[in-house]
Amino acid sequence: MWTVVYIAPNRPVAEMLKELLENGGVLCMLRPLGVPHLGGAASIEILVPEGEVAEANEVIAASFG
Repeated sequence: MWTVVYIAPNRPVAEMLKELLENGGVLCMLRPLGVPHLGGAASIEILVPEGEVAEANEVIAASFG
């Protein structure tokens, strides 16, 4: 089961975090929130498999720490 670990404010931030997570060996996917016509300005959920939540949170915390 996929779990939301972070909600990025826009697509560029989401893509940056996705790359960091994948480089750290964490499988992840992005899912847009809200109104589709906002494009890159819409919020994006970052999801990881349930078993990788702790590792993903560590990568995210290190990114913004």
